[in-house]
Amino acid sequence: MSAQAQMRALLDQLMGTARDGDETRQRVKFTDERVCKSHLLNCCPHDILSGTRMDLGECTKIHDLALRADYEIASKERDLFFELDAVDHLESFIADCDRRTELAKKRLAETQEEISAEVAAKAEKVHELNEEIGKLLAKAEQLGAEGNVDEAQKVLQEVEKVRTRKKDAEEEYRNSMPASSFQQQKLRVCEVCSAYLGLHDNDRRLADHFGGKLHLGFIQIREKLDQLKKTVVDKQEKRNQERLKRREEREKEERMRRRTRSRSREHRRSRSRDRRRRRSRSTSRDRRRSRSRSRERRRRHRSRSRSRSRGHPPQHWNMEKLVFLFLFFNHLLNKSKILPTSVCAQHKN
Repeated sequence: MSAQAQMRALLDQLMGTARDGDETRQRVKFTDERVCKSHLLNCCPHDILSGTRMDLGECTKIHDLALRADYEIASKERDLFFELDAVDHLESFIADCDRRTELAKKRLAETQEEISAEVAAKAEKVHELNEEIGKLLAKAEQLGAEGNVDEAQKVLQEVEKVRTRKKDAEEEYRNSMPASSFQQQKLRVCEVCSAYLGLHDNDRRLADHFGGKLHLGFIQIREKLDQLKKTVVDKQEKRNQERLKRREEREKEERMRRRTRSRSREHRRSRSRDRRRRRSRSTSRDRRRSRSRSRERRRRHRSRSRSRSRGHPPQHWNMEKLVFLFLFFNHLLNKSKILPTSVCAQHKN
């Protein structure tokens, strides 16, 4: 890649698709189904294993550093759960790798001659020590490249100790095998990348394998898969807790609304009861007043009746009768026996 292409890639990674106003480029969003979600999370096997013996070629989905930058900006504001797609992708890839490893083991078991369990255990011990030496040498080279010379020297000292143990293990294995069989190259399949390892490989070969891009790429993919699984579990747990919290808040609000409605109904019922009581009291007062007025009218009526019976003349008497009575009573009072004849005659008529 030229320096100019590297600069463009760096700008895309930093500023995203909108760095130079290219509308055609902005038409594809990082949420598009055509975009590789593993690439957005920097774990696509097509990128990691590029240039190795197991180069997968170009990915069928879109890879763009600018889209990755857009995703990183958006993921800070909300959870997009692209980890689920990446987990499915990596699990499928690792499953294929594990199947290749099992097939390689089966093929070796068919081609190599049968050995006893004791001899196989000794050969396995030599393979394990070879792997340890290769990993330590790769680590020492990495520390040396980073400038940690003292740490690299300490690792090399550990390598010498492991080499001594390897020689002893090889001696035990040699003594347990016939000379003709020992000269055969005993192979083993790497559990990480499914590559073949020889029992008699030298340190340089082992260091190249364990420090190589293929082996480290598979380690990176497997570690990234474990990390993504943990991230998915954490996010789902967080999401469930938030959902539970929102549900509890809704239930609390609903209880408060029900309590408020209950209080409102009780208040309306209380007011209705008060109105009924007031109407009942008012009706009772009206009835009492009506009865009181009726009693008063009856009392006045009886009083008038008694008054009339005590000497008050009835209203239907005429004036002549009144005059007659007046004269009559006056005659009685004066003890006079003189009574006007005309008045008596009129009274008789």
